[in-house]
Amino acid sequence: MNSHEATIALNMLPKIGPIRVRRLIERLGSAEVILKSSESQLTKTNGIGPETARLICQWEQHIDLNKELEEAKARGISIITQEDSDYPESLRHMYDPPLALYVWGELIDSDKHAISIVGSRRTTHYGQQAALGFSRALARSGLSIISGLARGIDSFAHRGALDAKGRTIAVIGSGLAQLYPPENFKLAEEIANGNGAVISEFPLQHRPDKKTFPMRNRIVAAWSSGVLVVECPKWSGSMITANLGIEMGKSVYAVPGPIDRATSAGCNQLIRDGASLVSCANDILEDLESLPLNLELEVQPAASPLKEIDATEQCVLDTLSKEETLIDHIVSDSQLPVAVVMSTLLKLEMKRLIRQLPGARYVLR
Repeated sequence: MNSHEATIALNMLPKIGPIRVRRLIERLGSAEVILKSSESQLTKTNGIGPETARLICQWEQHIDLNKELEEAKARGISIITQEDSDYPESLRHMYDPPLALYVWGELIDSDKHAISIVGSRRTTHYGQQAALGFSRALARSGLSIISGLARGIDSFAHRGALDAKGRTIAVIGSGLAQLYPPENFKLAEEIANGNGAVISEFPLQHRPDKKTFPMRNRIVAAWSSGVLVVECPKWSGSMITANLGIEMGKSVYAVPGPIDRATSAGCNQLIRDGASLVSCANDILEDLESLPLNLELEVQPAASPLKEIDATEQCVLDTLSKEETLIDHIVSDSQLPVAVVMSTLLKLEMKRLIRQLPGARYVLR
């Protein structure tokens, strides 16, 4: 057994964790020596009690290292540790860096230039479009998009990067053989197939639970130069990620939302607490360029003018926003005949200035 394999074995053991392993390595020298040490030798390390020492000494009774390595190889998954050159540099400086990272896909050097985009699993159209828009623009500028592959904002963040033909990294709260949520498997496959990587610090068959997601969040926060929160309530995993980012000295950005919507309460609270309010990708890119990050980013040009529209079309446009608007309200606010409103909405859709939603609702693109 070499040091790389010994580190993977320690990572597979329950209730050990990176902090205890770091202390053991500092005392004993290497992961290989740890697995060969006696209980009495192990318990001399701070934080290692008899139960933990016994678990380490009996490690072969608890895990099947060879089976894990073979399964990873069969699935096309690489496992990297801090000894490997492609281990993300930003994670090395964490208080509790992952012992091992299971990588489905490929990590490249430019992934060190990254922004995390997180938000609620329960989204509005406003949040979805914001996540897509920010992600597309930031990915086009050369930043890798880091998120958690969760339902909602995370999924739209990954999708935006893929739409822009950029890079995206999905950090999940389960083993890669127990990918969660399962409906995002195709999205994960698309990411891993040449567009980034799906990452986990957990053994392949590790199922998600209440502890794994906060652990995942610390990686999402640590990987990037900043954390963008698009839409979330006051109490959510996204707020945990943002607060972890603050503790790590990262820049935290938040997209403001309606003051009467619980889905935006978290973002609005972050802004009150000092997060940077952002309304477009340029706000973030300009801020990152002012930081000593040695980033070579191209700030996106301002949006092109709207396509030529007539007075009636402008009248209808004035009744719309990024919030969903019922057709009845459009007719009432524009004071135009229903037939005129309907034909005008169709023209605006063809010009790709608005979008129709189910239930005769419309929003600006």
